[in-house]
Amino acid sequence: MYVHYGTFGTACINTKTFEVAWKREDLKADHMQGPASSPIIHKNMLIVHLEGTEDPYVVALDKRTGETIWKSVRPAEFYDPLEPVYRKSYQTPMVIEVEGRELLISNSAFMCFAHDVNTGEVVWTIEYGYDSTVSQPLYWNGLVFVNSGWIFLDNKPFFTRQYAVDPTGKGDVTESHIKWMYEDEVPQIPTPVIVDGKMYMVHDRGMVTCLDAMTGKPVWKEKLPGNFNASPIYAAGNIYFFNVKGECTIIKPGDSFQKVAENSIGETVKALPVFVRDRLILRTDKNLYMIGN
Repeated sequence: MYVHYGTFGTACINTKTFEVAWKREDLKADHMQGPASSPIIHKNMLIVHLEGTEDPYVVALDKRTGETIWKSVRPAEFYDPLEPVYRKSYQTPMVIEVEGRELLISNSAFMCFAHDVNTGEVVWTIEYGYDSTVSQPLYWNGLVFVNSGWIFLDNKPFFTRQYAVDPTGKGDVTESHIKWMYEDEVPQIPTPVIVDGKMYMVHDRGMVTCLDAMTGKPVWKEKLPGNFNASPIYAAGNIYFFNVKGECTIIKPGDSFQKVAENSIGETVKALPVFVRDRLILRTDKNLYMIGN
């Protein structure tokens, strides 16, 4: 089992003996508001982001020993002119395969980077500007979907953009490989979900938007009660939306808003629920629940 607390340490725990197999406490970052990026495992690597207010970077560790395989620091020519608060990022990357090459998609603050996951080399970038990214990237039908984090106007957070990117490019592909961009009530924290060619996203203040994933054109919109941190999740033919108060709205995916049910756990929910077979695992601010038949 792997745990990652940013600058406070990263470790591997042997789940048979409960001993610490290895740990790293030398991977430093000035997180400002605390670390929140999640690590991922890919083949022999544990990949972690330490994107704070100074010298943000991503590093791949040998998952068996903790030794550094590669490290990529965000380019100083772009990041040094930014105010420190605009360099931080709280995001979880993903790995995709494009034309026989494995790419790590890392939608950091200010720019999205596609790294060769085996070497750390930057293959392509897009620039969207400014503050923290939280929402994770997605990959569907040959397109990468990335969230910009806050876009600022007059030094105030104004809106967030969702991009669809053709991942086959090289270098700066901001002008050449963005297929569509949408910016009307795009969430800053929750990650969208794609079902049958439609993207469903819930804004932090509750507006659900259904988009055609290939064109970015809206299909329908519907306001849900409450504020949202948790991402929607698709399981057993339904999409589940948990707001911060623990109220859940369940809908059917489709060309119109179709509500199936509403219920509430009665506690604060900010974490993504997880389905395991026919059961739901849900973490609240107080408890960990397993819900099933």
